[in-house]
This record gives sequence, structure tokens and C-alpha cells, in this order.
Amino acid sequence: MDEVLRTLAAVGPFFAVPYGKEPPGPGFRPLGELYGERLRSYVAEVGRRTGTGPDRVAASTAQFGIAARLWSVGLGCVALAGRVPDLDPGHVRWRLPAGGSLELWLPGPVALPAESLGTTVLGNLAVLGAGLREGFGISPKVLRGNAASALVGALRVLTDRVEGEAAVRSAAALLTGDGPLAGAGAFVHEPGLGVAFVRRSCCLYYRVPGGGFCGDCVLRTR
Repeated sequence: MDEVLRTLAAVGPFFAVPYGKEPPGPGFRPLGELYGERLRSYVAEVGRRTGTGPDRVAASTAQFGIAARLWSVGLGCVALAGRVPDLDPGHVRWRLPAGGSLELWLPGPVALPAESLGTTVLGNLAVLGAGLREGFGISPKVLRGNAASALVGALRVLTDRVEGEAAVRSAAALLTGDGPLAGAGAFVHEPGLGVAFVRRSCCLYYRVPGGGFCGDCVLRTR
């Protein structure tokens, strides 16, 4: 996966993930810890940065950011190589720098078949979502909508920069038919914009001071 990850880093910051035996700096912890004992403090920090405090809005924002990072790395590798790195929480490391978004590090990238994309990313989000529901009362519908929206967002950025046919097929399998994210949103045609994704829930970002409705928000389209 080394060459794939090097190439993927050029797509954008959310797609870049350092790898190798030595971390790219101090402070990296197992991703599983973020979903457990460090979750409340992480959401509190997101709430501090967004100005909402440690509430459901911060919890939703935190989950969306994590989902976007995981989908970007996984989907990008599918597009470039037809494979996906094993993103099991026990294999991935994370840190949140003083400025900037969540950073990931893969100590030893292990390649899985492209069909494992949904399993490896949604497996993470299932554990994360359980903690957020218990600790912050955020609804499964919001979390599921965030996962779908983050997937479509990663796909949009990716296909603007590389040949993404394989990634499109993988995303479609998750979002349509009997896929695990089917029903979380719908693809519609908007005059002047072409095909767009509209989710059936709201990520609550409009409650962030200075925030607004996201482009795919169900409230905007209403």
C-alpha cells in the first residue's frame, strides 16, 4: 500500500495519511481509545473550537469529521489500486493537533479487497456511534446521514482529481439498493448543478455560531 498512500496524499489533506513504523510526530494514540475513554474530551474540544460546547452539535461534528477522514482514505485507495487499507481501530493511530483537523497514522498498512471498504469504515463508525448515542443523545438517523454525506463528499473531491470509476461503484453499492447506507439520502437533479445528493437528516451544523445549511441538508432543500 505504500505507493498508493503516497499518491493519494496529493489528492488533498483529508486523503493524506502517514504510514510506517515511526510516527510522524508525538501524541498518536490507538483509534480505539478515541471511541472509548477519550471520546468525551474529544467532543468537548470540538465543541470548544466550534463554539457550541460539548453537546449534540459537537458530537455530530466530531463524528462527521472522523467519517470523512476514514472514507477519504479508504475510497481513495479503492480508486487508485482497487484495494483498501485495514482501518480497524486497533491498527490505526490518531491525534488532534492544536490547530487543524484529526490526523491519522497507519503503522503498518495492510491491504484488503475493495469490497471491504464498507466493513472497515462502517465498523469504526458503529463503535463511535454507540459512544456518541450513549454520551450525547445523538440520534442514529443523524449519525447514519453523516456517514452517507461524508462518503459522497469524499467521492466528489476524489473524482474531481483522479479516475474514480471503481470508487463510484463502491460508493453506489453502499448508498443504493440494499446497501448499508441506502435510504440515508437520495440523488436528485438540480437545475444548473446537475446530479446532487440530498440527505434525509441534518447534521446540526446550522446551530454552530456563524454556521448555515450544508449543500446536501434536508432543511435547505425543504
